[in-house]
This record gives sequence, structure tokens and C-alpha cells, in this order.
Amino acid sequence: MPYVNIKITKDGVSKEKKAELIKGVTELLRDLLGKNPATTVVVIDEVETDNWGIGGEQVTEIRKKS
Repeated sequence: MPYVNIKITKDGVSKEKKAELIKGVTELLRDLLGKNPATTVVVIDEVETDNWGIGGEQVTEIRKKS
């Protein structure tokens, strides 16, 4: 039973895009590794940009500079 945990920043990804991501990851595991889609678990965690850091900075601050 594969378990996939995807973490993304919480910045407005639509319900439809999340559904596509779950379907795509499930199909990828089926096609590449022969895993059963019925037992494949995909979890998407959305993290606030204040709680996500890259290179010692919060993503919120990095995006303000862009």
C-alpha cells in the first residue's frame, strides 16, 4: 500500500487541481511500479507560507521581494 505525502504552500490551489494531482500520482505509481490504485493513498498538506522556509527565509518574505 503506497502512501504519498505531498506538501505545498497554501496559496490558492483549486480543488480541481488537487484532484488532478492525486489522480496523476496514483496513475504514476500504477504505471511505473505496478501499484494497485485501490490501495494507494495520497495526502496533500497545505502549509502557510510563514511556516515554509527556503535558504533561511520564510516563503512569505521571499515572495514579497519578487
